[in-house]
Amino acid sequence: MPLTLFIALRYLRGRKRQRALSVNTVISVIGVMFGVAALIATLAVMTGAMEEIRDKILGTNSHVVVTHAGGGFTDFEPIVAQVQAQPQVVSATPFIYGQAMLTSEFGVQGVVLRGIDPAREAEVTDIERNLVIGRLSALTEGAAAGFDPDETEIAPQGPVQPGIILGKELALTLGTLMGSSIQVVSPGKEIGPMGMIPKIRPFTVVGIFDSGMYEYDSSLAYMSIPSAQKFLGLGEQVTGIEVRVEEPDLAPEVAAHLRDTLEGAYYVRDWRDLNRNLFSALALEKAVMSMILLLIIVVAAFNIVGTLAMLVMEKGREVAILKALGAGRRDVLTIFVLIGLLIGGVGTALGFPLGLGICWIIQSTYELPGDVYYISQIPIHLVWSDAVAVCAAAMIISLLAALYPAWQAARVYPAEGLRYE
Repeated sequence: MPLTLFIALRYLRGRKRQRALSVNTVISVIGVMFGVAALIATLAVMTGAMEEIRDKILGTNSHVVVTHAGGGFTDFEPIVAQVQAQPQVVSATPFIYGQAMLTSEFGVQGVVLRGIDPAREAEVTDIERNLVIGRLSALTEGAAAGFDPDETEIAPQGPVQPGIILGKELALTLGTLMGSSIQVVSPGKEIGPMGMIPKIRPFTVVGIFDSGMYEYDSSLAYMSIPSAQKFLGLGEQVTGIEVRVEEPDLAPEVAAHLRDTLEGAYYVRDWRDLNRNLFSALALEKAVMSMILLLIIVVAAFNIVGTLAMLVMEKGREVAILKALGAGRRDVLTIFVLIGLLIGGVGTALGFPLGLGICWIIQSTYELPGDVYYISQIPIHLVWSDAVAVCAAAMIISLLAALYPAWQAARVYPAEGLRYE
């Protein structure tokens, strides 16, 4: 064992008459331990929340969206084929975006209408997996008004109407069930004697989905592309093309490549661009929380400063004897820096498993009310790079806290230390 490390361990252990010094050392270790544990657990919760929100958003939306500068466009199948031919692209499908109002005998609600291709939509988004009841193919097959509760299919009790899929909260607001007939209202383009004539068309509820995001479940409705084109008066146009890539993190790279590849006035945006404000706010919140909790380690570092300052005063005679025996300033400086690092290292080593334990306890025992948060457990995802960064920050803070007392100890002169001995 190096002499400096041996002496640092000997000083750190102390003697019985140095009980106050030992208590301060233990308090410093505990402070670092709880700071590291709290910061690791907080970062895991914040990362888990960000990824949970990302998964919810990407479950309803695609990774990349291609639109045209002129609005809708008609010759979209060659563009879809060109997009699908790009590397790292899993699938692509056209879609239609519009706004309308849904009415039933129990309520009225403004919604966002999305026209989709049921045969290809499941390859781009998770809408099919989010369906609580019904199936996507019913959008193109059509459905009859009425519903037989003893069957899983809509019973043919009336004229065939185009199908529509509603979000869970939207269906509750309108008081609709599978097979219910609702009216879809659009301002229309025809002008009559009393002004603009609204366009009203009946649709049958053929499915209800639950994405886990209240904003989507309360304001989103799906219909087939032909139904949306006919109702919105778009002719053969579509609004854009949805694209799914192999990994969500590859979306910016794929979007940039599509911008360079597609010929024409096309806008290509990835999911980060479409939700920039939300994820920027979450990232800022994570950074601020990390800085606040880092103050716990900083407070513990002040304890380290006080402990080492007391140790320098207590060991003044021993330091003078060491220097008289030939120890240099660098040796004395190293001894007290090692003491600070040992305190920080022990606290970090204890805080890391404690943080993992806190994450496990939160994830396995704490439950959330599902009707409020839409999730039953707090999402936890510990990124090892975050944990390593926390441990490294704790060690750096401990090192900085040890520098000044160590420098003071290195300045002790043998003659002054032994003057009254």
